[in-house]
Amino acid sequence: MEILQRKLNLRLPKGRSAFLWGARKTGKTTYLKEKFPNSLVYDFLKTDLFVELSKNPSLFREQLLAKEPRSLQKPILLDEVQKVPQILDEVHWLIENKGLQFILCGSSARKLKRGHANLLGGRAWRYEMFPLVSAEIERVDLLRALNHGLIPSHYLQEGHRKSLKAYVQDYLKEEVFAEGLTRNIPAFSRFFDAMGYSHGMLTNYSNIARDCGVDAKTVREYYQILVDTLLGTMVEPFKKRQHRQVIGKASKFYLFDVGVAGVLTQRHLEEERGEAFGKAFEHFLLMELIAYRSYTESDFSIHFWRTKSGLEVDFILGAGEVALEVKGTSRVNSSDLRPLKAFVEEHRPAKALVVCNEKAARVTDKIRILPWRDFLSDLWEGKIMKKGV
Repeated sequence: MEILQRKLNLRLPKGRSAFLWGARKTGKTTYLKEKFPNSLVYDFLKTDLFVELSKNPSLFREQLLAKEPRSLQKPILLDEVQKVPQILDEVHWLIENKGLQFILCGSSARKLKRGHANLLGGRAWRYEMFPLVSAEIERVDLLRALNHGLIPSHYLQEGHRKSLKAYVQDYLKEEVFAEGLTRNIPAFSRFFDAMGYSHGMLTNYSNIARDCGVDAKTVREYYQILVDTLLGTMVEPFKKRQHRQVIGKASKFYLFDVGVAGVLTQRHLEEERGEAFGKAFEHFLLMELIAYRSYTESDFSIHFWRTKSGLEVDFILGAGEVALEVKGTSRVNSSDLRPLKAFVEEHRPAKALVVCNEKAARVTDKIRILPWRDFLSDLWEGKIMKKGV
């Protein structure tokens, strides 16, 4: 199974530094070492280095200034930089006074922000690495993607279930605890389990709070921790016009990887049909949209639209230019189109699309019905939303 070149294009003009954020195991370190093979690397997962520079950050500056000038001509890579926030003052000084370039890599900027760490005041551009996307894989095996997820090692390996469970237990929860982002460990553990039941659905903070034994404000904070640590994203309702029949407050939360969500929701798919498949399929396509937007630097928003009567369109892109409904069915019928038709009648989007499991594209009532492979091909070619770069 051949993995193609990653779509992230981290390119730096001379004198410019960068932050590269992303959840663990998405491939940040591998990408940087392949793209900058001659760069110096400081990996703060190495205990001895972490302890040494945590105690005395100035050693970092002194060590670099002792290097041969030729070795400092390439960007210097700092991996898991959030573990040593105080190193950023030294980085700042070296950028300003010695003209050095850095690529600062990590899984979350939240700890840095909470500790009022030096985020370099705009001297470093921000990039993000996501799990694999369809444009990086020769031919996506859909069921494999939904069950394994698209973290590179999980998608490729056969024993994915144990790896996914270990990732959830040993990384997702422990990462939050280890970084000191929450003090109430039992409550956050209960929240993590309860969150799976409402994944991809309208979020009811009060109901989850009752399950966790905390207040709704704390639950909101727990969700924000997951967003800030790049472990998930909130999709807000589309409310271009105020309308009392349209839901305008409740949001939806999606984890950063469809396989990780499968572990939390105890989902395993045997076939491309049914409600569970439909939810996973929707999640998969959302992650493609988010990665496309980031990698191409395309500045468009992603919302959903839902009325109080239950009509819902999965994704509204931009200011309503594209309305996108996801159906896990192999045949879209007229009743499946009712929500999209209602949105089209009210907002007149430039494109109204249904992405599904049908074999061939077709058009009905000005709505374009696309097989998912065709949609993803069009997306990455810039035919759905224009590329920003």
